[in-house]
Amino acid sequence: MERLTFLPGGRRLQAAAVLLAFSCLIGATDTASAAGAMVKPYVTVRAKAVLHALQAYGQVEPIAVVQVRAAGEGTLSDMRVVPGSVVKAGEVLARIGGPRMQSLLIAREQALRSATAREDAANSALHIVRHQLAVQLATRQAVDAAQSDSAAARAAVRTASAQLQEIHSLQTVQAPAAGTVLAVQAADGEQLASGQSIVTLQPTGKLWVRAAYYGADVDLLHIGMTGRFQPSGYRQPVPVKVVALSSALASDGGLRIGLAPTTPGVPRWWINGQWGKLTLEGPTTQMVMVPTQSLILDRGHWWVLLHTPAGNKPQQVVPGPTHGWETAIASGLEPGQLVVATDAFLEYHRGIASHYTPPD
Repeated sequence: MERLTFLPGGRRLQAAAVLLAFSCLIGATDTASAAGAMVKPYVTVRAKAVLHALQAYGQVEPIAVVQVRAAGEGTLSDMRVVPGSVVKAGEVLARIGGPRMQSLLIAREQALRSATAREDAANSALHIVRHQLAVQLATRQAVDAAQSDSAAARAAVRTASAQLQEIHSLQTVQAPAAGTVLAVQAADGEQLASGQSIVTLQPTGKLWVRAAYYGADVDLLHIGMTGRFQPSGYRQPVPVKVVALSSALASDGGLRIGLAPTTPGVPRWWINGQWGKLTLEGPTTQMVMVPTQSLILDRGHWWVLLHTPAGNKPQQVVPGPTHGWETAIASGLEPGQLVVATDAFLEYHRGIASHYTPPD
């Protein structure tokens, strides 16, 4: 320290800075060594209850769609909806007209007028016969016959009126239920055949999640399983429940399932086509847990280093699900064993240089 007093001003400051940096480096090294000495190089394997989660990707889809069809032949006109339109039950979507429909309408109107005229005539005849019976100018049989004719004429009027109402209903295309229009299959001016599809409607609230599971997870699926559907993006997940299982495996080997929300209300993003991640709560099993950093991948297999009195030795394992910083081990370890947790990868590959032959 006394030497620094004999150095010129600039060199004294430079030497002091070098000495200070060297002192800090020694202090930092000592601190790191002390911290490293406090870290345990291995941990004791313990068994924990692990919930087996079944994960897949799912999509929100309609449970069923409604095909609104033409009840009769005619020309489509006054189409009022487009794909995406929200309609109410009974709302008019379009109309069906044309020469054929018009002629049928005229014929039904004439039939109703004729039936009404016959009813009026039958009622007048019945009134006259009843008056004649009162003055003994007609018989009871004549009254009964007039009453029968009046009843038949009244029934004919009801039939003709219903047939006319049917034509009016054929001319109007109405929404059978409240919902959203998914597709429009016809345009104004198009000639329609009886039964031809005009509009595809998705009823309100009839949405669920469809997903497919593969492999061993298929055997764990059952009606009533609960879980959550996390949509793509940062939105709140929706609790769901399995309500349907496919009766057979699909061509790709997967099992299709349907899930419905368990809450009375659903968020606004719950719409047809929404993709997301589905997680179902499977059975709970006892599995040993190790720090994830203890796992070593080598030659297509997973290993850990067991700490034994004879030293560290590799042990092949089969990893299970990961929870936080720990990974469950499906097989290969027993509770109470010691596993290297610090620098396991470096320890596993120690001495690899001795097995490496450089190229000529």
